[in-house]
Amino acid sequence: MIGQQRPHSRRTLVRVLLVIVAIALIALVIWGFIAGRKEAATEAQRESPVEAPLRVSTQNGASVVTLDAKTEQSNAIATAALARAPYQAQLHAYASVLDLTRLTDLSNSYLGARAQRDTAQAKLAASKMAYARAQGLYNDEQNVSLAQLQLAEAAFRTDQAALAAAQSQLRTLSDTAQQEWGSVLAQSIVDGSPLIRHLIERQQVLVQVTLPPGKTLPTPPTTASLQLDGNARTTITFVSIATRTDPRIQGVSFFYVAPASSALLTGMNVQALLPSGPTAEGVAVPGSAVVWWQDRAWVYLNAAPHAFVRTEIPTDQLAPGGGFIVKNLPRQSRIVVRGAQLLLSEEFRAQIQVGD
Repeated sequence: MIGQQRPHSRRTLVRVLLVIVAIALIALVIWGFIAGRKEAATEAQRESPVEAPLRVSTQNGASVVTLDAKTEQSNAIATAALARAPYQAQLHAYASVLDLTRLTDLSNSYLGARAQRDTAQAKLAASKMAYARAQGLYNDEQNVSLAQLQLAEAAFRTDQAALAAAQSQLRTLSDTAQQEWGSVLAQSIVDGSPLIRHLIERQQVLVQVTLPPGKTLPTPPTTASLQLDGNARTTITFVSIATRTDPRIQGVSFFYVAPASSALLTGMNVQALLPSGPTAEGVAVPGSAVVWWQDRAWVYLNAAPHAFVRTEIPTDQLAPGGGFIVKNLPRQSRIVVRGAQLLLSEEFRAQIQVGD
């Protein structure tokens, strides 16, 4: 009996071991599945974008960026009160840099004609003395012949005519310059003043500023500005009323000069800003407070504690030292002078999140 029970016990033990191994394998598979899912969930959470809390709301149609004190301090956002400054409206006009080839030719021709006149004057002075001496000698004792006297007189009369022709040429060139360029530039050619020298030597360029049709100015401003590429500007100085208009615009025109260092080239067309109207009270906006979006200038007003509202400002009047003078901001307001770009980024980041 005992010999017959031993094989049975071995089979039972094998079955138990097989069951235990099967259960262990199943448990291992289940554990691996659960661990894999946890790892995948963790990886997915790690790779998903972290969304910062939205700090932008809308009030009366305007976007308001609200930050807490800690965020303001960590991002070094600073505000300042607006300083008062005189504001004067700017009239937008058209400006073109003129070709000075004709003006240079007139100046050179005038210099040549003046040299001819001076030569004619010197020759006339000499021939006049010779004629007078010949007359005296002939009248006293006829120490010169009549033929010699006639030759001296002919030389004198010839030199008189040459001087008259040289003077006529000078008047013609002066009148031509006045007709084409106006009295100021024409007189500069006649006098050889620094104005014409600076233009010919290209230390300055001549700019024709033309007002829009129907627009006038009681008195052309002594100084104005030209809008160049980007936000760059250069100051121009009044010369005279122009003798012609721009045929494309048909408005009142003026001549101004601009420094050649402003990178203005012959034939360029740019926008001119001319002060016009009475002076009003405005505020100065520093350049550090301005952010640009869609080719327009904006500042952030400190509308409430830790709340900032983006407001558009005009850029027609530059402030000394940079920035702009505007009149559409209340004087008691405070604006962001450091960190405005961060507020703009925060505002549009919020828009992107809402869109997503």
